[in-house]
Amino acid sequence: MLLRSIKDGFKKGVETTWILSKVIIPVYLFVTILKYTPVINWIESIFKPFMSIFNLPGEAAIILVLGNVLNLYAAIGAMSAISLSAAQATTVAVILGFSHSLLVETAVTKKLGLKPSIVVVTRVTLAIIFGIIIGKMGGVLW
Repeated sequence: MLLRSIKDGFKKGVETTWILSKVIIPVYLFVTILKYTPVINWIESIFKPFMSIFNLPGEAAIILVLGNVLNLYAAIGAMSAISLSAAQATTVAVILGFSHSLLVETAVTKKLGLKPSIVVVTRVTLAIIFGIIIGKMGGVLW
């Protein structure tokens, strides 16, 4: 019985790793390649003013967009390719904790009978508020 459980657990672990790898690895490679092109500098310069309210570099916008539009695993792939401090990574994690997978989760909440616009505005507003708070505290805590 124990051996069977270990075997089943190992098999499910490998299957889950494969599924997540199909998202994380391509995003990681894409963002890593972007780092060696002028595109990353362009993204950084455009988003730097907005991202500075969270004490994040401009290229962190890529992580937030992927996390909000796709899912957290895409954000993790991008986060792996961009150098962030512990404080910055924590800020990104807090922001995405409130506002990840907006498209999918908004569709789910709509099926539950909630008004999608209220759900999105609430999640994004909380993400911004707590992102600012954690971003400002980052220099103190880390």
